[in-house]
Amino acid sequence: MKKSILILTALVAAASAQAQKLVIKGSDTLGAKLVPMLSEEYKASHPGVSFEIAAEGSTTGIAAITDGTAAIGMSSRRAKPTEVSAAAAKGVSMKPIIVCYDGMAVIVNEKNPITALTKRQVEQIFTGDVTDWSAVGGTPGTFSIYTRNTSSGTYSDWKDLAMKKRDYAPSSQKMAGNEQIAAEVGKNPNGIGYVGVAYIHAPGVKVIPIEGHLPTKDEVLSKKYPYARPNFYYTNGEPTGEAAKFIEFTLGTEGQKVVEKVGFIPVK
Repeated sequence: MKKSILILTALVAAASAQAQKLVIKGSDTLGAKLVPMLSEEYKASHPGVSFEIAAEGSTTGIAAITDGTAAIGMSSRRAKPTEVSAAAAKGVSMKPIIVCYDGMAVIVNEKNPITALTKRQVEQIFTGDVTDWSAVGGTPGTFSIYTRNTSSGTYSDWKDLAMKKRDYAPSSQKMAGNEQIAAEVGKNPNGIGYVGVAYIHAPGVKVIPIEGHLPTKDEVLSKKYPYARPNFYYTNGEPTGEAAKFIEFTLGTEGQKVVEKVGFIPVK
């Protein structure tokens, strides 16, 4: 009997531990830095909670809510109507929650003499209408264009906000995350890419003003900066349990301090 009680106790403990595991999937923009830092802060006051964080792109986060493999889906873009419909067909109600704001910064190598670009020039560069820095007032040299991969919300948002929904230049090189784009631009004098504001201080890069605007807090919140956007958590309907508590923490005073510390713009 005693042995049975011990086994039962162990099983209950294991089940309890499993219940305290919060699975979060999706956006690299949020998942590479911000959410891991938020989770560490959260665990300091909730020691019984563990996290599984997979930052593989916004599309994967939205899909994870649809198929029920995550409690929270991270996304740097809004769910598409087709994604919302696909979720609804499975009885899933996509609920977006804005957790911070972001400005997609245009970065070039710090040795690049370019000091400003227009929205039209940005569109021309990323669509391949122009192929050489001399076309936008720079030192002659072929553009090395670095973008996010197709599962990224940033990849989609950049097309919408900077490229009039046009296709990327065939020569563009797809990177797994913001940090990879910044690293490539930082070592390539002809490099150009876009990253979230939390990634603009990478070695060897500089941010280029767009028609006099930079992705600062005021410029993003006032929407004067042309490539500003909200970032989201997605849940299946109203969040419950540990997911609800973590979202409340993210949106609270402590969580929003972490948002600002990482480099994003708080919602409050």
